[in-house]
Amino acid sequence: NVMAQNLTDQVREIASVTTAVAHGDLTKKIERPAKGEILQLQQTINTMVDQLRTFASEVTRVARDVGTEGILGGQADVEGVQGMWNELTVNVNAMANNLTTQVRDIIKVTTAVAKGDLTQKVQAECRGEIFELKKTINSMVDQLQQFAREVTKIAREVGTEGRLGGQATVHDVQGTWRDLTENVNGMAMNLTTQVREIAKVTTAVAK
Repeated sequence: NVMAQNLTDQVREIASVTTAVAHGDLTKKIERPAKGEILQLQQTINTMVDQLRTFASEVTRVARDVGTEGILGGQADVEGVQGMWNELTVNVNAMANNLTTQVRDIIKVTTAVAKGDLTQKVQAECRGEIFELKKTINSMVDQLQQFAREVTKIAREVGTEGRLGGQATVHDVQGTWRDLTENVNGMAMNLTTQVREIAKVTTAVAK
């Protein structure tokens, strides 16, 4: 009877802990003394609970760091896991690593643009919406490069070389960039008209 009662108590505790795990409760462990194969089963279940708790804690930490706190570069550190748990850990770490690489590359390029360096572009491998963001940023850099190059050309032609009549040609720009291009072209056109008019009058006077 004592043996049967012990076995019943042990099995019920094992059932209680495994049920808790199935319900997402990783706070319970098997405490009841046991021997032999029942002890091995208890140890296996307790190890499983420890690993699942570590896994859940690490994945939660990485998700909170990256998704909520904006802290990049973190990796889930789960020792001793195998099979599906190891696969999940690897996938979570790959996701965090990819996101870190992508965001840091985007930060590097946008910081360079803010400092007037238009030589940088987003190079990180991206997919989905982050790929769309990469394309948008790289397109912005292309347009700014074109704008800067054309405005510099007009300024050099008119201001340094004295060549009049030039216009900045910047394709596909909108908003402020189009306004600036139009203003630069308007200024160059007005200057060209004025200088040529003055030249015509002074030439006439000279004759």
